[in-house]
Amino acid sequence: MARHTLSILVQDQPGVLARISALFSRRGYNIESLAVGTTETEGVSRMTVVVNVDQHALEQITKQLNKLINVLKIVELDDNTAIARELMLIKVKADDHSRSKVLELVELFRAKIVDVSGDAVTIEATGSRDKLEAFLNVLAPHGIKEIVQSGVVALARGGRSIADRSNKNSERSI
Repeated sequence: MARHTLSILVQDQPGVLARISALFSRRGYNIESLAVGTTETEGVSRMTVVVNVDQHALEQITKQLNKLINVLKIVELDDNTAIARELMLIKVKADDHSRSKVLELVELFRAKIVDVSGDAVTIEATGSRDKLEAFLNVLAPHGIKEIVQSGVVALARGGRSIADRSNKNSERSI
């Protein structure tokens, strides 16, 4: 099995997310990450779905997705030619003795402090999954109190958009 990132353009209508997630669920596939938001085109939303399946299952999923009326286009984004980021908020124990070390780690990973209290700091970090996991590993000894993480958002590198149909080098339409 391999990790696949799908960028799906859909009509921005109630129930579309439920229908798409139900499609995965009915077939027994777990969605590893899901992010949905509006696009530059009115009435169109972009879903970024990360799923860990083999190639055959991916083909079955995309065939079923293409049958849904509200799905406009599906593109598999390649890890080498796409930019993918996640957002994480991390609440870490930080008393008077450990606060300076935590602040050094925040600076090292180019994160930001978004809240400070007497016994904790809340950190905002964005980046690739590997970067965020590495950040969590160095913060762990200080005591992580709470984590919330967004799903992956991704775009193909370069000037092309998902709506472009001429050059398929950086992304694969499915």
